[in-house]
Amino acid sequence: MFSAPTYVARRRELANQMPPGLVLLLGNEEAPMNYEANPYPFRQDSTFLYYTGLDQPGLALLIDTATGKCTLYGKDAGLDEVVWTGPKPSVADRAEVSGIGNTARRADLEADVQTAIQADRDVHVLPPYRDTHRIRLEQLLGVTADRSNDFASKPLIRAVVAQRSVKSNEEIRQLTSAVEVTKRMHETAMLMAQPGRTEQEIAAKLSGLALTGGGELSFPITCSVRGEVLHNHHYANPLLDEDLLLVDTGATSPMHYAADVTRVAPVSGTFSDRQRAVYRAVLDAQETAIAACTPGTTFREIHLTASRVLTEHLIDIGLMNGPVEDAVEAGAHALFFPHGLGHMLGLDVHDMENLGEDFVGYSDDVERSDQFGLNALRLGRELESGFVVTVEPGCYFIPQLIARWRDSEKHADFINYDVATDFIGFGGIRIEDDVHVTADGPEIIGPPIAKSIDEVESLASQRIEIG
Repeated sequence: MFSAPTYVARRRELANQMPPGLVLLLGNEEAPMNYEANPYPFRQDSTFLYYTGLDQPGLALLIDTATGKCTLYGKDAGLDEVVWTGPKPSVADRAEVSGIGNTARRADLEADVQTAIQADRDVHVLPPYRDTHRIRLEQLLGVTADRSNDFASKPLIRAVVAQRSVKSNEEIRQLTSAVEVTKRMHETAMLMAQPGRTEQEIAAKLSGLALTGGGELSFPITCSVRGEVLHNHHYANPLLDEDLLLVDTGATSPMHYAADVTRVAPVSGTFSDRQRAVYRAVLDAQETAIAACTPGTTFREIHLTASRVLTEHLIDIGLMNGPVEDAVEAGAHALFFPHGLGHMLGLDVHDMENLGEDFVGYSDDVERSDQFGLNALRLGRELESGFVVTVEPGCYFIPQLIARWRDSEKHADFINYDVATDFIGFGGIRIEDDVHVTADGPEIIGPPIAKSIDEVESLASQRIEIG
């Protein structure tokens, strides 16, 4: 964890941004996999982690925004627990390393919250995403589980989003360390992209590299020759010579900061002419978009800029017709690029998405579109210095989507459906990097990961045996 003054300053800033009352932050509990003594790997709530640094289950934090008083609630390990899991720091020890001045028993939390409510004090909570939190809020606040999201405090959501959106230098160092491990994962995948291997062999190797790097996977790996399936967690396909292998993965740092990078490699070792043309289109769109990631620019406009560049290439390939501006305005390009350009990145791979995508990615000045493709843009708001975003355009040939649009003659003036149908089986290409927005311009976080056609082919054409 960071030093105690970091967390003290974060909590002080949060209290200063809130109206008088109490802020209640619940840490996560252990989640049983199939019985209580066999839990899933523990993952702390990211907002609790941000304000405390404490990565253990069963904790809660109460902040009095009027006085700044912070109290950590928890339960010390009993002898039976010590026998099975070894000695653990006490709640007081945990509070000390986080700079929290007060501790109390976990059992006292309900009484303290009820005392505040009876004194007509507001208790601010975030929207819960786990059923254990919904049940806990019902016990503490009397709000039924089905209404718990409606009860969430908008002032608290906005204050947390404002803080967590701007990354400090020490957070950037954590993200950089995550990308360093992710580089090894991706370049290993390119070396392993050989005919006869299976997706699961490669996915297993990448998972091991994430653990070896001191963290874990930041999300389930996409490792697939069916790249047109955007989040494909099925790993049974063998790799064939004509395939493209799309790998979307990332490691976390030991402090849970997430990397999220996508690369594509030809299984044959070299791109075919058709593969090369589509890869160039996506790479050009990505590099143009990254260059545009400057403070004051809306990410929605950067998404549209990438869409125009991609459309220009698709016209050259014969998949689309112009004019480019008209095609993009109509949303015709979304047949091939049906998702948003990127999202916030930090302690969560889709940073703070549990707080509400529109709170994180939009503002009073930029509202979400209802147009297909553009409505999937998670981040549309104006960028600020200190933001970290992913930039990940793609081009996909999704058989069901092509058939649906063709049957309805949707955007027939802009789309050459005979050519698009001929591309079915191609798969998909997505290229993604993690970008730090600064006053001096965009910076791709971490060491360069092979991305140019020559760099990718240089790795993919090596026939090195990796176990």
